[in-house]
Amino acid sequence: MSTLKVTWRKSAIGYSKDQKATIQALGLRRLHHTVEHQATASIRGMVFKVRHLVNVDGIHADTAAGAQVLATAATATQDTP
Repeated sequence: MSTLKVTWRKSAIGYSKDQKATIQALGLRRLHHTVEHQATASIRGMVFKVRHLVNVDGIHADTAAGAQVLATAATATQDTP
């Protein structure tokens, strides 16, 4: 199973409580903090929810390249038995 490196790049001030809770659930504690997670469907969903606040594998998650990283992780996860 592939892993995703998620980095918190933008403050959650001014965003809804559920997005702040998602950042916390991902294990991100402060700006520029990076955590690694297995690329499960639930983790990819959480990253998608806060994609405007995080980087994935060093790429802004809200760009086309970031979406491609998440999609590649999704297909890699589905291929493993």
